[in-house]
Parts: sequence; C-alpha cells; structure tokens
Amino acid sequence: MRIVYFTFLLLFVAASSADMASVLPLPPDPVTALKLPVGFQANIFARLEPVGASFFRGPRMMAFSPEGNLYLSLGMDNKVVMLPDANHDGVADKIVNVADHFNAPQGLAFVGDKLYVANQDGVVKLENGHAVPVISGLPSGGHTMKSLKLSPDGFLILNVGSSCNVCVEDEPLRATLLRYTVEGKPAGALQTLGRHAPSPIWATGLRNTQGFAWHPKTGELFATNNGADVRSGIKNGAVNDDLPPEHLNQIQSGGFYGWPTCWGDKFVDPNFAGDCSGMQPPAITLPAHSTPIGITFLDKTTFPVEYRSDALVALHGSWNRNQPSGYKVVRVHFEQGKPVKVSDFITGWLSNKGAWGRPVDVAVAPDGAVYISDDRAGLVYRIIYKGESK
Repeated sequence: MRIVYFTFLLLFVAASSADMASVLPLPPDPVTALKLPVGFQANIFARLEPVGASFFRGPRMMAFSPEGNLYLSLGMDNKVVMLPDANHDGVADKIVNVADHFNAPQGLAFVGDKLYVANQDGVVKLENGHAVPVISGLPSGGHTMKSLKLSPDGFLILNVGSSCNVCVEDEPLRATLLRYTVEGKPAGALQTLGRHAPSPIWATGLRNTQGFAWHPKTGELFATNNGADVRSGIKNGAVNDDLPPEHLNQIQSGGFYGWPTCWGDKFVDPNFAGDCSGMQPPAITLPAHSTPIGITFLDKTTFPVEYRSDALVALHGSWNRNQPSGYKVVRVHFEQGKPVKVSDFITGWLSNKGAWGRPVDVAVAPDGAVYISDDRAGLVYRIIYKGESK
C-alpha cells in the first residue's frame, strides 16, 4: 500500500488559489511576439491544433529520422505525425499522419530506420505500419507520459514518473529512469544473478524526468526533473511558491536524486524525517514549478561557437503558482562539462495577463537549426542564427 507522507487542508486551500497562466489567444504573428538574442531568427515550421488549457495533448516530443524528417508525438491525441520539408525552405510541406492507434505517445527514438514510440504503458516499434511491442507493462497514471531516447552506447532510456505528488511508491519502477536493450530486455544499474529477475532501473528519486540528453564531449547524461508541488520550508508551514527548485541532474548509474523527501543541495523536506546523505545533488537548479521538460545540447547547431558547449531547456510553465514561472526556453551554460549558470534564450509566451504558448521539447535538426514544440499554441518553431559568425 502506498503511504502518503503529508497532506493537510492548508496545502489544498493554497493550491486552489493558484493555477497555470491563463490561456491567451495566439498573436496574429506569433514569432514577432517572441524575444530572442540578437542575431537569432524564428519562424513557424508547422501549425497544428492548439490545445489551450488541456494537459498532455498537442505537439510534445520530437525526433528526426535518418532521412532528416521531423517526427512529432501528439500525446493524448494518440497520434504521431511526420513533418517533411522536402524543399528545405524551413516550413513543413504537410502534416503526415504516421499512425493514430497509440496510447498517449510521447517519447520518440529512431533505432536505425525503425521508429520507437513510448506509450504511457510501454514502448512499441513501427514495422510496416504496425506497432510491435518492445517493452510492456509499465505503470501508467499519475505522471503518466513516457519520454524515450537512444543512448550513445545503444540502449533505450525512458522515464517513469511518480504516481503522486509526495508519497512512498509501492511500485519500484515509479519515479525512475529505466534502461533497456533495443530488444526490450532490462539493462538496469544492478547486475542480477541466479533466480533474481533483471531490473531495468537506472536511477531513482526522480519525481518526473521527461527530458534527457548526453553531453557531447564528456558523454555524461543530464536530465531535467520536476519537483513536488505545494511544499514549505518550515514544518507545517504555509506553501512557499519558490520551493522546491526544479533540478537539472547529472545522472549516474544507480544514483538516487532525492524525491520524495529531499531537494536542492541535500535539503530535507521539513515535514519529513529523512536522510539526504545518499542523494545526488542537482548539477544546477531552475525556478520552482517552471516544469523543465525537453533538453538538447547545441554542439551540432550552426549557432555561434560560444553556444555549442551549452544546452537549451524548454520550461513548460507552472500550473500551481500565484506568480507563474517558466513558459520560456533557457540556455544552460556549461564550462568543462558542468553547468554553471542559466539565462533566458526565448521569452514572450508569458505576460502579466497569461500565456499563449507552452514550449515542450527542443531538438537539433541535421541542418543545424533548432526546433521547439509548443503544445498550448499547437506550433513547431524553427530557430536559426542569422547574425555575423564569430
């Protein structure tokens, strides 16, 4: 039985007074509403259906095929589409329905020429238009969307989010990153012998880690993580909108990353008795409840050289803060393979009246452009650098 550590009326009253930023209508020309660094230029690559205040629908995660076509998951719309650009003019020629029989697809990865799709309950690969199961029986519900990447050494990495805000899970696969072979065999951090079934668990204590990418020089895996909601820095205290910080974690095999009892630099949630000594602290933190999702490194872009050791992270935006956070794309600056600071890269989706867009994922195209998905607005943006090269 799952044991819920901490729930009291004050938290629910406080949470009910806050919400995600109100849905604003799309600007007539959305890209002119965006603010980018000098020399960068955005255009609308594809227009899909806006989803407004809906959760988990619309443009979610992206992957480029070996042929260079952009594939896009549509979450609870149960579809994956392809957005070809045969004439290379930076605008999708059309929206091609790849398949529409998925179960809340999110993560996409190509293994050779085969597209692997992470449903909320497992992973399938497409063969001749049919979905062939690769991984089955993953926990669904709660933080149900699954992201998926193929690691540089040829393994499938995917997340399983927590079932709750703060609890002890009775399902060991919850709040983890998992590792499998491309055939779907568990390949977790612990080696098992004899009658013990192999485990796919690679890292734990991750409430909801939907974005991950490998540093191009060190090969280290960095992953975004969404912290718990309605927390306080004082035992039985009022909710503090600035706690806990969101994490960008450097993932190590077998590492524990704090949830549900610890956050930040090994800080114990004051409402619990806990020990954070075994926690891996975040590589860097992000504003509380800003909801970091997609991350990509910029080494293969045509951006100026000073950007190419850095990463971009999509902050999808808060849903339960009095003062909204996120709703932007940030640049994580790296030095010697470690993140050292965070700065805004694209803003403009959020105003004091609400937000018309929510960035989800960030991906680098074969031609070096950066693509950003936006589920609220139903858009995919293409970002290039047009300034003078240094």
